[in-house]
Formats: sequence, C-alpha cells, structure tokens
Amino acid sequence: MTPERSSRLSDADRDAVERQLGRPPRGVEGVAHRCPCGLPDVVRTSPRLPDGTPFPTTFYLTCPRATGAVSTLESQGLMRDMTARLAADDRLAARYAAAHEDYLRRRSELGEVPEIAGVSAGGMPDRVKCLHALAAHALAAGPAVNPLGDEVLLALPDWWDGGPCVATEGPDRPGERDGT
Repeated sequence: MTPERSSRLSDADRDAVERQLGRPPRGVEGVAHRCPCGLPDVVRTSPRLPDGTPFPTTFYLTCPRATGAVSTLESQGLMRDMTARLAADDRLAARYAAAHEDYLRRRSELGEVPEIAGVSAGGMPDRVKCLHALAAHALAAGPAVNPLGDEVLLALPDWWDGGPCVATEGPDRPGERDGT
C-alpha cells in the first residue's frame, strides 16, 4: 500500500471515521492514509485537541478491522519481542530513533505543543508500547520510515479484503443510493 499525502477530511470521510470509531473524531486535520477499499484507515490529528488537551498521537488508526488485527498481534507478545530486539540491535535502534524524529517532524507541521515536546507515539524511540501507533505511522509515512511499523504491517492480514469496514451507502444513509 502506498502512502497518501494528507488530504482534507471531507464530510463523507468524517462520517466514515465516526462510524469506524463509534464516536465523533476529535482534532482530525485530514486523512493520512486510505485503505484500498477507499475509506480512511489513518487520520492525522492535531497535537492539541479542541478542548486544549495535548495529543501526541498524530497518526491514528481508525479502521476497526485493522485495529482488531493489530490488537491480536499485541496480545501475542509482539511488543515485548520488538522491545527486546531494540535493546540487542543497534542498527534497528538507530532506525527506530530516526522514525521517532520523523514522527516529531510531521507532528510539528501541525503546531508545537510544549507539554508533549520530544514525545512521539508507540513508545518511540526506546521501547514498543503501541503497535497501533507504529502501524498508523508506517501507513502514513510509507515504507522504510518506521521499521517496526513496517513489520507490523507485514504481519497483518489483508483487512480490506471483505470490502469497506463500515457502510458507505444504503437505505439507512438518507440521500445515498442503495448499495445492493
């Protein structure tokens, strides 16, 4: 999957993301990556939410299928294994530190928030604490930017194979054609 330059969040995108999350999205600046089904699967979020809360998770995985698949990897101990590899492999640690810097640079494009200065996401640069954040960064930035995020993506099934994760058309969607 190729990364998409962040695009504005259309009304249809906002609606899809709300259905994916089961709540209105907060602080979303745009779509950072689209699933092959066409829906957003990663959104780019402001480093400060509308209520003033600092929010370090710039790239947020929204697709419930992708999120579920990543959760399965977490439950299988992948974070622990990756953290151990970071401690033992200087080259991997250096590449992961570079991913941390990339994340900070991309977030700074949206604004500076002193409370989270130097804090990226997913445990970068020293450990692995959230595979969802690493996968979202890898999808948004593209291959070879976040080595552990790339590994997460390679370990995932094709979550889009069943079509869109949420309905995009249908009789419950006024003004849209029936999707059957």
